[in-house]
Amino acid sequence: MPARKPPTERQRRLGAELRKMREHVGLSINDAAVMHRTDRTTVSNTESARSGVSSDRVRVWAANYSCPDGEYIDALAAMARERGTHWWDGYRGAVVAGGLDLAEMEHFAHALRSVQITHMPGLLQHEDYARAVFGEAVPPADPRSLDLRLDYRMKRRGILDREQPPTCTFLIHEAALRMQFGGPAVARKQLDHLLAQSDRENVEIRVLPFSVGGFPSAGSSTTYCSGPVPQLDTVQTDTALGSAFLHSETHLVNYRRVLDRTEQLSLAPEPSRDFIHDVARQG
Repeated sequence: MPARKPPTERQRRLGAELRKMREHVGLSINDAAVMHRTDRTTVSNTESARSGVSSDRVRVWAANYSCPDGEYIDALAAMARERGTHWWDGYRGAVVAGGLDLAEMEHFAHALRSVQITHMPGLLQHEDYARAVFGEAVPPADPRSLDLRLDYRMKRRGILDREQPPTCTFLIHEAALRMQFGGPAVARKQLDHLLAQSDRENVEIRVLPFSVGGFPSAGSSTTYCSGPVPQLDTVQTDTALGSAFLHSETHLVNYRRVLDRTEQLSLAPEPSRDFIHDVARQG
């Protein structure tokens, strides 16, 4: 397969899963190369996503590793077939790589669950609100770059309009509801947009009021992406340097617990709507 530059997060993930499969049966790269009747470089480049891999090769390697999980293998084979150009590819150079990987993750997600502390979830942002948020960037973006980033942010919302959209649960802290990016008028417009989005059948919005006090990972926003099988779930967290993507079993278990606990502390959907209405009236 030809080399791809640069690999996307999902391509890196596919290679990482093949590496985990090999390591699970205790094989070295050299041992795997002999078993697959190939060379060490092919195995190494495939696992590091420097080279692509076909769905047939995924199945052959999985069989050589005696992997017993058919659904998992089917999901990996489907990932290997993900070729072609997607809408976010048109923003390379204008949007950071982590942002493109986030759009890719959302596109292929079966379900999304996120907790946001000071910003509205990207998928639920009104255009004027998003523009105000981008306007706070340091160093400031030039007008053309800002327009491209804004257009990209709005196109991300398209997954909610698909015929079979992912099920989404958004846990939003009261701080995000009260932050007035762009001023009171823009903030009110954003809250009205949030309430409108809560009417979608696939969207559940739950508020974390100040009164709940502390909760796990309160210092960072997190999105948990459910894949076709639990082994292919992914956690995305915001950092000072951009997005971080985590998928080790320990991370997945811990973040599921974090989100479960945070959801337990949040208001139910209907009281959350009432709470948002109250904040909007106060603004």
